[in-house]
Amino acid sequence: MEWTISLNEDRHYAEVVTSGTADNVGSFAMVKAISATLGKTNIKRVLIDHRNIGKVSGDIVDVYNRPKAFEEIGIFQNIKVAEVVKPEHRKFFDFLETVCVNRGYDFSIFEDKKSALEWLLKT
Repeated sequence: MEWTISLNEDRHYAEVVTSGTADNVGSFAMVKAISATLGKTNIKRVLIDHRNIGKVSGDIVDVYNRPKAFEEIGIFQNIKVAEVVKPEHRKFFDFLETVCVNRGYDFSIFEDKKSALEWLLKT
């Protein structure tokens, strides 16, 4: 999976745009890159746009354990995350959302960027 990270300093959020195949290894590397980027800023909101992802792969166990990996990296505590996904990938990402919310993360999945940004930028 490839990604770019840009900072919107005016609105105080980071935007990550992904492409390729979303898998466990690529997702973990992306989270590390987000953590490193945010560690240099005061930004606490992240928009992850997965609409350019062609394929999603991964075991349900990997998704279930993803919040544990977040904790190991030290990311997403006190951070709000909105992910934008294609409708055909919604089921996969809905499970990730459930697992993250159950672990106390401020995390939500959307199918359009406008709704994601509205949610993300609410105080």
